[in-house]
This record gives sequence, C-alpha cells and structure tokens, in this order.
Amino acid sequence: MDKLLTVVIPSYNVEKFLNQTLDSFICDEAVMKKFEVIVVDDGSKDNTAKIGKEYADKYPDTFRVISKENGGHGSTINCGIRNAVGKYFKVVDGDDWVNTADFVKLVEDLEKTESEYVFTNYYEYYDDVNRQKAVDFPQFKDGTEYDFADVANKVYIPMHALVIKTSVLKDNNIVIDEKCFYVDVEYVMFPVPFVNKVTFFDLHVYMYRLALSTQSVSILGFQKHINDHLRVTFHMFDFYRDYISSDKADSAKADYMRTCIADLIITQSAIYSSYPDSDMENRKRFMEFDRKAKELSPEIYELSSVKSGKLRLLRKYNFKHYRLIQSLSRLHFKMTNK
Repeated sequence: MDKLLTVVIPSYNVEKFLNQTLDSFICDEAVMKKFEVIVVDDGSKDNTAKIGKEYADKYPDTFRVISKENGGHGSTINCGIRNAVGKYFKVVDGDDWVNTADFVKLVEDLEKTESEYVFTNYYEYYDDVNRQKAVDFPQFKDGTEYDFADVANKVYIPMHALVIKTSVLKDNNIVIDEKCFYVDVEYVMFPVPFVNKVTFFDLHVYMYRLALSTQSVSILGFQKHINDHLRVTFHMFDFYRDYISSDKADSAKADYMRTCIADLIITQSAIYSSYPDSDMENRKRFMEFDRKAKELSPEIYELSSVKSGKLRLLRKYNFKHYRLIQSLSRLHFKMTNK
C-alpha cells in the first residue's frame, strides 16, 4: 500500500524520550497503514536503536529503523528523504512527540490536498515546569489552500509546523548541511523556490519540547555552537544570492528569504551579545560578522536594523557604548530564550 506520509525521527541518545515519541503515533490500524515512521539512529551510544526496533517488530507496516554513523541532525533528515516512500514528509525530533488525535486528523486531511507545503499549529511544551503553550496561526483558515505569496508576507513557517511534499525534496535534490546544528532553517527554506501552493489545517500536531539543558537553543548551547549558527547564516546568504540570480526568482519568495536571513543575523548578534562585555575577542568577532553581513547584502543588513533596535543602536554609534547596549541585548536574549 502506498504511504500518504513519511515521518522521520532524527534520534541521537534519546532513549529517555523515544517511547513517548513513538507511542504518540500508535492509533487506529487503518490509519497506521497510511503512514510510515522512520527512526534514524544517528550513531547513538544508548538504547535508541533497540527501542526503535521493538516498535518495528511490533508494527512492521509502520515503523522502521535505520542506524548510521553520527552525522548530525541534517544527516538524519537527508537519510530520511532518501528512504521516504510517503507522498508527504514530516520531521519529528526524537525528544519531541505528536498530539495523536490531531496527527490522525492530519493524515486524513493530507488526502485532500496537493499543496507543496502544508502547515499546522503546534504546542511548545516546557519540560521544566510541565506546561504547554499553543502556537497558533489564526490569520489562516482551516483547509484553505493559499498561494505562497499570501502566506510568505504574513508568517515564517517553522519546522515544527511544516509538512512538505516528498517529491519537492527528492526531485530537487534538497540536501541539508551535515555535522552542523541549526539546520532547521535550511530544511524550511531550501524547498521554497519549488513551492507554489500552501495549505493550512487548524490542528495542533507537533509537541515541541523546550527547556532541556542539553538543547542547542539554550544560551549555553548557542555559545557552544556559535560557529554552526554562523555557518548556517552564511550558507543562507549564498542560497539567497543564487536564488535571486536564477530564472526562478520571484519577489515574494525573495522577500521571505530576506526576512529569514535578517532574523538569522539578529540571532547571531544575540549570541555574541550573550558573552561577557570584557571579552574583547568576542567583540572583534561580532564586529567582523556585522561587517561581513553588510558586505553580503546591504538590503538584508538594513532589514535586520529595522527589526532589531539593539542592532540599530550598535550600528548607529559604530559599536561605541558597546557595554551598555550589550547589557540590554543580553537581558533581552535571556528573556526571549527562556
């Protein structure tokens, strides 16, 4: 039987969470026949692969496990794309899970669309306080298909909300950076040139776990992997430059990319801002990054100033009053990344 959806579970040392993740896909047998779940074990040192195999043995028509050498989050997505047989493709990280009832509805709804992108609401789950918060897209109507431009000028669709038509990924050789953190943005953006239609379903499917001390989105995680974020940011500059010089260039998609890259600049700047004011080497790296960003695209550089008052101040005073402005930036970074 052809599968309607492939769900890829990037998994590295997630034995503590994987049962919850995989249990969330167990539902009515007729529905389970319509999708597959691929656990991509990224060289785990714990029982991740063993747990995945238990589900594959019990539900062989739905679950399978692929074990490989460690290559990072992007490598697991690439592996999933190569092995996917579903019409649509979704990524659910091995320490997250899905809201089963709404996931079942999503599978049913996918039978009604041909859009290249499909997106839904999702939940953020705060692990340390056992609390969840809905992330909604109220500006869109349930079951409605939109032109990409009508979505792009309203919202950035994060990975947790997104389902992509598999043929878009396979036919256009979409490949995500490997051995690198923060590649979610590549997964979302690289298919954009090939997306014409987007459908929204008013469901809360993805349960996105936050506040884990090991997460790369924590302050210490950002600092530890600062070069990875820098790499992705510059890769997105290259991607944008190639796109706008191609015969596929479209103004709405170019605007979408510019906004995304401006946000990456702001985040990269916030990472630099999280270091102590006395770290002069960090300040030099920050100023060099800022100079490079302006050189690569004055337009995107200016957009990042429009979107960030802290950056606008730093640039206005040519990085003078650095300590005062950085203290304000660091406080903002801590508040927005709790």
